[in-house]
Amino acid sequence: MPIRMPAPGPLESSAALQTRLDTALDSALQEQRLVGAVVLIAQDGKLVYCRAAGFADREARRPMRDDALFRLASVSKPIVSTAAMVLAGQGRLGLDDTLERWLPEFRPHLADGSAAQITVRQLLSHTAGLGYRFFEADENGPYALAGVSDGMDQSGVTLAENLRRIASVPLQYQPGTAWGYSLATDVLGAVIERVCQLPLDAAVKSLVTAPLALHDTAFFAAEPARLSSAYVNQGTPPRRMQETDIVSPFEGAVGIRFQPARALDAHAFPSAGAGMVGSAGDFLQLLELLREGGRALLPRSLVDEMAKNHTGDLELPNAPGFGFGLGFSVLRDPLAANSPESVGTWRWGGAYGHSWFVDRARGLSAVAFTNTLYEGMAGRFVTDVRDAVYGCQSEAKITERAA
Repeated sequence: MPIRMPAPGPLESSAALQTRLDTALDSALQEQRLVGAVVLIAQDGKLVYCRAAGFADREARRPMRDDALFRLASVSKPIVSTAAMVLAGQGRLGLDDTLERWLPEFRPHLADGSAAQITVRQLLSHTAGLGYRFFEADENGPYALAGVSDGMDQSGVTLAENLRRIASVPLQYQPGTAWGYSLATDVLGAVIERVCQLPLDAAVKSLVTAPLALHDTAFFAAEPARLSSAYVNQGTPPRRMQETDIVSPFEGAVGIRFQPARALDAHAFPSAGAGMVGSAGDFLQLLELLREGGRALLPRSLVDEMAKNHTGDLELPNAPGFGFGLGFSVLRDPLAANSPESVGTWRWGGAYGHSWFVDRARGLSAVAFTNTLYEGMAGRFVTDVRDAVYGCQSEAKITERAA
């Protein structure tokens, strides 16, 4: 059954929630850390905050609207991961299936030349031994030399060719022994294609976006007039992203090769890890479906499997206290993370400037999509939104429930 956008409804402290979130958003815009944003907060299935602010296109003076489309970057990952879990729920894909079963041609080796087996679960949890080109120190890294696409450029290659190039590079570690954010979700997309015998865009539509009536979410922007422009906060004010722009999220990495026109190219290969376009409202619907246990789309047991920490005590770089589930991070130690979120909270972001979280213990889902990188993914704005939500939650004295 299609799900509807939850209707607005008050919290006990709705005025305080509104004030705190407005302050976080207004400050980011006034201080020119962001150009535009859409923020949605739901509690117990009710939309308790919805605001679009700033510009979708600053130069054209086009205001941000709550139905704006965004380049999702890594927000694509939980969508495609959910598609894989739907296949698991249908009995068509096993989480512990090896890639030898589904992609026998994809055979990366360890650095010493020995063979390695990768499972679907390892792809979902980013423990498969793969990496990303943008993490490499310079243009002479192994993925760069192999011509691998991270899924945000207009490389002109097919998904099959990109997988061939990925497989030509030695794995970074024995699968299952470490964690490394990677192109694993792109490989997962190829698995989904093989299981469904459909192109990935058609498979994801049949498994997730069509059943949930997520009409804005696809692998390219069908309505370009609604697509938000992209900005980079290197200096004040943020600059408009160039046609080809390489921006590093941290020192020591060559950076992501962005080509924002990719979102308008229906022929670009479907990057499961970074290539989707969608709206904040669509994504909130997906989060709410998962928060509520999968409804008719997924068995609750598989949602719980997604929500488990599959990385044990392994530390995620720059994310103390977090482990990783099947498609997103999972908070295991709020004290280490210095976070008011509940144990088990899910969280991730997207390089074009997005963040989101789900706190099942408190019935919360939050989506903050912006058009400004990297402030909207990992800047002060992300923490300000989180703290605004939980500060208000505390004032409202909402009783914490079991997940």
